Amino acid sequence: MQAIAVSEYGATPALTQLPRPEPGPGEILVKLIAAGLNPLDWKVADGLLKDSLDASFPLILGQDGAGVVEDAGEGVTRLRHGEQVYGSFFGAARGLGTYAEYTLAREDGPVARMPQGMIYTQAAAVPTAGMTALAMVEDARVDTGQTVLVVGATGGVGQAAVQLAARTGAKVIATARSDMAGTMRRLGAAETVDHSKGDLNAQVLAAHSDGIDAVLDMVSDTAATEAVAQMLRPGGTYMSTTWSVNPDSMAAKGLRGVNFEGEPSADLLDRLSDLIDAGELRVVIEREVPLRDAPDALAANRAGFRWRDDPPHPPGRATGPAPSTPLALRSGNRAGGARGKTVVRV
Repeated sequence: MQAIAVSEYGATPALTQLPRPEPGPGEILVKLIAAGLNPLDWKVADGLLKDSLDASFPLILGQDGAGVVEDAGEGVTRLRHGEQVYGSFFGAARGLGTYAEYTLAREDGPVARMPQGMIYTQAAAVPTAGMTALAMVEDARVDTGQTVLVVGATGGVGQAAVQLAARTGAKVIATARSDMAGTMRRLGAAETVDHSKGDLNAQVLAAHSDGIDAVLDMVSDTAATEAVAQMLRPGGTYMSTTWSVNPDSMAAKGLRGVNFEGEPSADLLDRLSDLIDAGELRVVIEREVPLRDAPDALAANRAGFRWRDDPPHPPGRATGPAPSTPLALRSGNRAGGARGKTVVRV
């Protein structure tokens, strides 16, 4: 089968021929149609996670994907041959990923039937961002009547978090530059603040002088986190996916600080499918690329991600057009920043 793989950490991802994997007991073989590109993919290739990741080489990149069940191992009962599935398939210990024609997944792992009416490229864009956002909003205990600030709202997890927080009845404030403000409002944000136009805290407190209840932060470093946390009311919650929170420091101020790390699961995917089917979660695709062009797409995402991680003011992220289709998330470029998800057509 064709696949995009690296021969070692730091090697350039390349199109290569590898044996098709065979499913063992409790596993399904998936013929992939599309794979979602995430920053984690190039971080794995670069070796940034080598101290915590048990990997075999050659290592196929990619974690999110969508396709059709081609075969099933002994004991598989939940998913059947020919069913359309999507999920997180990354199996680094066996050198497997989703930038390939085939991959394996455990039947009890983070894989589920695709939402009704969703095409493969959209489904491949959902798993990581959607599961992270859903679990984070629930862990933050976002509820009706609260005021919630989403920092990094225009990225993949951020767009999903805005929608999921808003559907609880909370008032959502999204960080976004002016040409992305309309998109954020259409996704459910009640207000937007533009980090490029001045101090973020001053903008938020101008409308909410008594503070806010929660922060869902996908981008800030430790210094920015400490600054933003000053807006929280006593008992407020700060969730960070960049692990920039000092929980002890937060606790000393009467706040709950969480360095969030989601655990993907079939249950989360099933719940995302229900939300998508109900029209309560949308995804935006920036572009689609063929498998052979995935290395270039990874390089572009790497460059855009690093640019977006060094804005004039720490919180907030880039710009993009309004979504017009059910949603897929996260990508970026120097010209415009986060506009939606890049999807690899396998």
